[in-house]
Amino acid sequence: MPGATRESGAVSRLLIEYDGTDFSGWARQPGRRTVQSELERALCVVLRRDAVSLTVAGRTDAGVHARGQVASYPGEPAPSDALNALLPYDVAVLECDAAAPGFDARRDATSRAYCYRLLSRRARSPHERRLALHWPQRPDVAVLERCAALLPGTHDFTAFTPTETDHVRFSRHVVCAEWRQRDGGLLEFWIEADAFMRSMVRVLVGTMLEAGAGRRSADEFAGLLEGRPRSEAGQTAPPHGLHFIGAGYGGTRVLLDRGADPIPV
Repeated sequence: MPGATRESGAVSRLLIEYDGTDFSGWARQPGRRTVQSELERALCVVLRRDAVSLTVAGRTDAGVHARGQVASYPGEPAPSDALNALLPYDVAVLECDAAAPGFDARRDATSRAYCYRLLSRRARSPHERRLALHWPQRPDVAVLERCAALLPGTHDFTAFTPTETDHVRFSRHVVCAEWRQRDGGLLEFWIEADAFMRSMVRVLVGTMLEAGAGRRSADEFAGLLEGRPRSEAGQTAPPHGLHFIGAGYGGTRVLLDRGADPIPV
């Protein structure tokens, strides 16, 4: 029967990867192509259900990618091969497994991790154009690193989210934050926190890049972590450089405990 699995209390957990370029974000929107709507459509077909409602660990905006997105739904698991046969080229289910009763991908997540990728060289890269922000002038990496070192701990990130917001709590606890240098002029900003506000990572990156260009100091950046208004922070970095890396559960840290480094360079 269509409702049997829902009534049994079974819950399934999805591990998902997607290229966000051609999506209008994660969340279902009328008349828009979204990751959630594509996945729910495939799940309905495979599970032979009229509706499936996904809960996600980290809701991503249009153009943002994911390497280890986690979602959950009430019901039995669906074969990942069957789902992938129905899904478009830019989203894939890596795993679909039974979860503990009552598991909720968003509510139960104790941390989330992101990586923002920057191609810092004069020539653009056709291969990286959808996955990294092209930044022709090399920033002062030492300044970027000083700014990132200020982030771990609990701070008020009001300056790093849009003024028009549904958020009522602006304090977030950052577990770790660092810039990593890669071959070929690639710079990556990695950060993990208990939760993130809308555009928070992208505004952090945009503001740090201003510091790296000498337009503000690391001390000025530090002052923004005390609940300053959005107008005092920098521009929002474009979405295509941002990747959702994964979510931690039960206190497990994505970057510290797993040593996550899944983005090929």
